Amino acid sequence: MTRAVLRYVEHTIRHVPDGGVTAEVFCVAYGCDESSGPEGDPNDAQEWALRHTGRTGHDMFRREYTDHARVTRNE
Repeated sequence: MTRAVLRYVEHTIRHVPDGGVTAEVFCVAYGCDESSGPEGDPNDAQEWALRHTGRTGHDMFRREYTDHARVTRNE
């Protein structure tokens, strides 16, 4: 019979500022498939939405943000 000792260690996950944040805005108006595309500066994605509303009158959007995270031990 094989025996094992298991050790459980707590971890934490945190945003890594050096990895940056990517933002993308999607128009959700019926029949519109336009989006800002991934932007390294969230303000650029929001500016796209403002311009899109000005051109089309569409006023509902879905925003997605992605970032990088690092897991570290809590020891």
